[in-house]
Amino acid sequence: MSSLPLHERTLSLDHEGLINVLANEPNLLIIQDLDGVCMGLVKDPLTRVMDTNYIEATRSFNGHFYVLTNGEHIGKRGVNLIIERAYGDPNLVKEKGFYLPGLAGGGVQWQDRHGNVCHPGVSDKELDFLARVPEYIKGSFKDFFANNDHNLDDNAIADYIQASILDNKVSPTANLNVFHEVFIKEEDYYFQLQQHIKQLMDDLLAKAANEGLEDSFFIHYAPNLGRDEEGQEIMQEAKGKDSGTTDFQFMLKGGIKEVGVLGILNRYYYQRTGNYPLGEDFSVRNAPRNHHQLVALIKENFEPEQMPTIVGVGDTVTSKAVENNGNLSFGRGGSDRGFLQLIQEIGQEFNTGNLIVYIDSSAGEVKNRKPLKLEENNGQTYVVEGPGDPRDKDDPLSLNVAFPGGYQQYIQCFQEAAKQRQ
Repeated sequence: MSSLPLHERTLSLDHEGLINVLANEPNLLIIQDLDGVCMGLVKDPLTRVMDTNYIEATRSFNGHFYVLTNGEHIGKRGVNLIIERAYGDPNLVKEKGFYLPGLAGGGVQWQDRHGNVCHPGVSDKELDFLARVPEYIKGSFKDFFANNDHNLDDNAIADYIQASILDNKVSPTANLNVFHEVFIKEEDYYFQLQQHIKQLMDDLLAKAANEGLEDSFFIHYAPNLGRDEEGQEIMQEAKGKDSGTTDFQFMLKGGIKEVGVLGILNRYYYQRTGNYPLGEDFSVRNAPRNHHQLVALIKENFEPEQMPTIVGVGDTVTSKAVENNGNLSFGRGGSDRGFLQLIQEIGQEFNTGNLIVYIDSSAGEVKNRKPLKLEENNGQTYVVEGPGDPRDKDDPLSLNVAFPGGYQQYIQCFQEAAKQRQ
């Protein structure tokens, strides 16, 4: 076993070391993604299932555990409904505080343990526009299939469309996972559908601008190739059997996970000190987007001696090689990259030993994840290749602890840490 501190290692399998930190660090803040991390990654969000032992284990970290997701707490595809189904009694879930606290919609939907939800910094006009987006997505799907031969009957198409529209309150989404499976052998057809939905999202941004909401929304692509020079996310085009971007999320500006870290940290400090470093009314919507500016804002406002050891947990990190005139560059993306990298930078700035935990979700139903590559040496198993491109030696994000066994392996570790923390 390496003698290096856990936060200085890369893709370590020292799960006992992680359990020790989670169980014994008094000033601890866990910020965790959901899909693929604590439950299986599935094509249809309505089929998601969560282990009640894991749900109850989160309560052992009360005040030290928060979720940060681009999905939502509420609605028929929200995480709350998964938890309610697991127990079969919404009243029990509310009374016992089994809901998962934290930020959804990338940072614009806050919830406490008892399911009390609010949307800091979001206007009624913005919510009204978002409520109309699912119908626009539905109409766009119908137009595409009406104008392109598909060899499927109308009832099947209607069912697939229904499964592909996520009518979330603050992040309505077109999800192409089902269609990628249907058209797995018709790569050009799927590619055209992907381009069609991208155009729809561009059209919706223009429509919002015409209604006076030009600074309200952005498109989150999952997975993506990072951001361009203007800060816009870059869609990953489908190529061969690689589905590329499958989730097109119409989201509120400011609703990006790295800014959500500040929202959670602001509330965490209030619990410990009675003061909000960024003010009680802080909203991710009026925070900077640039990492350097975010770190500077934290340095200016947060007392160093109160800064916790932050453990960031995610499963979506990518690095794709792009060759241009013989020059190799890398598109670094993934919906968890931004918030994990910010947590890493905070740890370096405040010397708090922050940890980045990576869950391999490649065994789920969504086959656009690169599995970790393992090797054995002298009876020991090691991770020799991570989720990114092995040629990308300058990737600034270091994944300290890895879970090749996916979410099942992680939640077992989490539950053991919860038992010890009690």
